[in-house]
Amino acid sequence: MKKVLFMLVVIMLVAQPVLAAQGKVRIAYVEWDCATASTSVAQAALEKMGYEVEILPVAAAAMWQALGTGDVDAILTAWLPVTHADYYAKVQDKVERVSVVTGGAKLGWAVPSYVTINSIEELDAHAEKFNNVIVGIDPGAGLMKLSEQAIQDYGLKLELMEGSGATMTAALADAIKNNTWVVVTGWSPHWMFGKWDLKYLDDPKGALGGEEMIEAIVRKGLKADLPEVHSFFSNFKWDSPNQLQMVMAWNQEGGTPEENAQRFLKEYPDTVRGWMNK
Repeated sequence: MKKVLFMLVVIMLVAQPVLAAQGKVRIAYVEWDCATASTSVAQAALEKMGYEVEILPVAAAAMWQALGTGDVDAILTAWLPVTHADYYAKVQDKVERVSVVTGGAKLGWAVPSYVTINSIEELDAHAEKFNNVIVGIDPGAGLMKLSEQAIQDYGLKLELMEGSGATMTAALADAIKNNTWVVVTGWSPHWMFGKWDLKYLDDPKGALGGEEMIEAIVRKGLKADLPEVHSFFSNFKWDSPNQLQMVMAWNQEGGTPEENAQRFLKEYPDTVRGWMNK
């Protein structure tokens, strides 16, 4: 009898890691607010399914490179067809586009609504009010490349200042607090449009692109290796842009992205079940 019990304990111990984790999933993302929200919620949902999930914050170029080499399984923040077009072109034979996470995304240069100009073409005439700069984000971002091209297309004298998403919103907050003029590289969805009264400057040359999609893209071979995970990413999309905006707002108001991801799973079980095919 003791021998039988001993064997049962051994079997349970050996089986435990299999029960604890279905496999490991690696997701790369850039620390933009929309990317952080999507990635954290996906991580929480996959962990609920029994997977070990590692999320890797990197620069945009490194994110795409890691996906192309198969070092990560997925990204949930591919801006297409314009913003990340160059990155995608380099790896398109090694990856698979599986889902539109959210549509209606937009890039542009944003200003507080009290700024009296309405077009990029008017910037140079008021350059001093903007301290001769356009406040940018991380240098590897597709938006920065488009912004550099826009400066050339419009023949602007303003300089593009590199930074990060956080430094951009900090500069915006400071300008609004002091009622001064500022122009920033912006995108929607983003929590700043809910917090402040902002507007995009008209872009008559279309230098910053049109409507974009934020897509989920996985490495080729994921379907064979982890079919359930492939299915999850294929189903992963927000029911509406408002859901994504809401999670971004939660992250801004307080709590960690991990805590707010758990909150989403609890408050929106039907959405999560749809991702899981349950």
